[in-house]
Amino acid sequence: MIMHLLSQTEGQLALQAARLYAESAVTGKPPARVPELSGIFTEKRGVFVTLTKFGDLRGCIGFPFPVMPLGDAIKDAAQHAAIHDPRFYPVNEGELRQIKIEVTVLTLPVLLECEPDQRPGAVIIGRHGLIAEMNGHTGLLLPQVAVEYGWGPVEFLRETCRKAGLHPDAWTNASCNILTFEGQIFKE
Repeated sequence: MIMHLLSQTEGQLALQAARLYAESAVTGKPPARVPELSGIFTEKRGVFVTLTKFGDLRGCIGFPFPVMPLGDAIKDAAQHAAIHDPRFYPVNEGELRQIKIEVTVLTLPVLLECEPDQRPGAVIIGRHGLIAEMNGHTGLLLPQVAVEYGWGPVEFLRETCRKAGLHPDAWTNASCNILTFEGQIFKE
């Protein structure tokens, strides 16, 4: 499946929509003027919406797989990142001006098909995001996370396993599936 990249204009529309949906979730009022999300936004795509406040994570929710049209996925992810991320208290109205929004549109995750000891060499920092799956546990880290923390491939694999609730070295086990994906990132 070939997934087309969003243009800068489409990326800006995605950010505008994400902000309006996040604000609507926080205020409880319907969004005033959501841009029309047609064309590429009708394609099923994976997406994450990340909220930060003064550079610190404030919420991040998304869909790793293309389960719904991109426009709908942005709406759900933005609303949930603002008020339903279980790691944080809901964003309040007073914080909205301090919140920065990032939308990451994902490629389809692909199983990393190599022996476990070859996985670090197959992970490209700054390009790949990772998903670790094992025994019903799943964890995902976006491509930008490894860059932001200065991680190499082994640490990125370890932290993805940790995010899944697995032992950090679970990635060395052949029964642990590691999937890679790429993300097109748009930031306010």
